Amino acid sequence: MIDAISHVNVWVDDQEEAKAFYTEKLGFEVREDATLEEFGGYRWLTVGPPGQPDVNVILSAAIPPAIDADTAKQVMALVNQGAMGPGIFRTEDCRKTAKELQERGVEFTQEPDARFYGVDAGFRDPFGNEWRLVQPIEYDLETVQGAEANGG
Repeated sequence: MIDAISHVNVWVDDQEEAKAFYTEKLGFEVREDATLEEFGGYRWLTVGPPGQPDVNVILSAAIPPAIDADTAKQVMALVNQGAMGPGIFRTEDCRKTAKELQERGVEFTQEPDARFYGVDAGFRDPFGNEWRLVQPIEYDLETVQGAEANGG
C-alpha cells in the first residue's frame, strides 16, 4: 500500500540556477546533491521546505539518462511556456508570503486573490514551472457546487 509521497520531480534547464532559486528565493534547504558516476555523471539534486523533511523536490536536468534528448526538448518547451505546473505550496498568509517572495525577486504570474478554497497566487521558477501558492481555508465542496449551479 502507498503511504506517502516522498519526491516530486521538477524539470530544469540548469541545476545550479535551480538550486539558487529554490534555496535563496524560496527558502528551501538542500536535501541531497550528488553526482552519480554509475549513471553517466547524472546529478541528483533535491530540495525541500524546512520543517517538512519527508517531501523532496527533485530538480532534474532534462538530459539523459533521466530523459532522452528528443523528449527533453519537448518537455522543456512545455515547461518554458508555463504549461506544466508541478504543484501547490501551502502558506499561512498568501499575501504576506507573496510580498516576501517578490522582494526576493520571484516573479508572480497572478497576484494573491480570494477563491472558494482560500487565497491563491501563481509564480514561475526561472525555467517556467508554474507553481501555486495557497493559503487554504475550510470549505464544503457540495455548498460550492450548489452555489455554482444556482448562478452564484
